[in-house]
Amino acid sequence: MNSICVGILALQGDYGKHKEKCDWLGVDSIYVRSSEELNRCTHLIIPGGESTTISKLMKLYGMVDELKKFGKEKYIWGTCAGMILVAKKVDDTRVENLGLIDIYVQRNAYGRQVDSFITEENLPLIDGKEKFKLIFIRAPVLLEYGDSVTPLGFVNEIPVIARNDNVLVSSFHPELTPDLRMHSYFIFKMGKKK
Repeated sequence: MNSICVGILALQGDYGKHKEKCDWLGVDSIYVRSSEELNRCTHLIIPGGESTTISKLMKLYGMVDELKKFGKEKYIWGTCAGMILVAKKVDDTRVENLGLIDIYVQRNAYGRQVDSFITEENLPLIDGKEKFKLIFIRAPVLLEYGDSVTPLGFVNEIPVIARNDNVLVSSFHPELTPDLRMHSYFIFKMGKKK
C-alpha cells in the first residue's frame, strides 16, 4: 500500500492553511504547481480563492488535463473556489471547470465579501458528535446535483458538502477553523478508490 501524500494546489488562494491542517494530522503534504508534483500525490485539495484566476493559472501551467486525469483516479477535494473548479457545470463561462462531479454551481451566490458569514451546523454523515463551524466567504451554491452525488450536509436545505465516490466538494472553508474533522474525513475515511 502506498503511503499518503496530500497535494494542495498552490496556484492561488488559501493553500497554506490546508497544508497546516495536514501537518497537524501528521500527514505528508506538498504544494502542487506542476504535473510532476501532482504525480507524487494520493490526494489533492483545490483550495478556496478566485476561481477564474485559478482556472487561468491551471491552463497557463498546463495542468488541466493532468488534474482531470487525477480526479478520475485518485482523491480530490474542492473547497469553495475548488468546488467550482471540479464541478461539471458552472454559471460563469470564464471558468474552465474540470467536470469531475455532476453538480451545477453558482459562483459568489451568497453575495460579496461583506455578505460572508459563519454558522454552526451538524454534518452527521461526516461526524455527528458536535456541530461544525462553517465559514462562507463569497461562497458558491450547489444548485443541482446528479443521481451519483450524495449531499453530506446542508445549511437552510442547501447542500454545502457533497461527494461522488472519490470526489468531495464543500462550499465553506474548513481550513479556517482549528477543527480537523473535515480534513481527517477526506484523508482517512473516504475509502480506497479502486
